[in-house]
Amino acid sequence: MGKRGVVADYGGEELYRGDLIAYAARQGNRVRMADAIVLRVTTRLESGRLRPMLLVRPTGIESGFAKRRTLRAEWISAEHVRLIIPDATGERV
Repeated sequence: MGKRGVVADYGGEELYRGDLIAYAARQGNRVRMADAIVLRVTTRLESGRLRPMLLVRPTGIESGFAKRRTLRAEWISAEHVRLIIPDATGERV
């Protein structure tokens, strides 16, 4: 019987719903750093490996000079994510 694991950022900090994170986002042929709030934490089985995934809603604060067109929620991999503020929305008890 396996243990239930925790999804963590590349520094080893655990990620939960409501955390403020920074991640690399693509816009066209460029990559920028963007901030987002974690909405959901899960894993997906891809090519025989469990891959940590996050559903995030961007805050609109990001590097670059071209503004993001929409702040829709998007799925990202947790491999290149860094925790900025734990429980930024105050949802965790």
